[in-house]
Amino acid sequence: MSAWIKLVYQTIKVFVLFTGSTILFYYGIMWLNEEYQDYHRYDEPSGAAVKVAASANATDSSWLDRLILFYLNGE
Repeated sequence: MSAWIKLVYQTIKVFVLFTGSTILFYYGIMWLNEEYQDYHRYDEPSGAAVKVAASANATDSSWLDRLILFYLNGE
């Protein structure tokens, strides 16, 4: 009988630990979601921003030049 009570006690301890950890993880994820929900990564920058790359026109270079550039960049 004593072994059965110890088994039930250990099972309840594991269940409480698992449930507590799950609740803590859930509320941690919810906190992170609320923290970054209004964070707009792709908005236009404010201030004196400078455009980094200009768009290349198809007439500026031949297809061979673009192919060589493709192989040099490894993309």
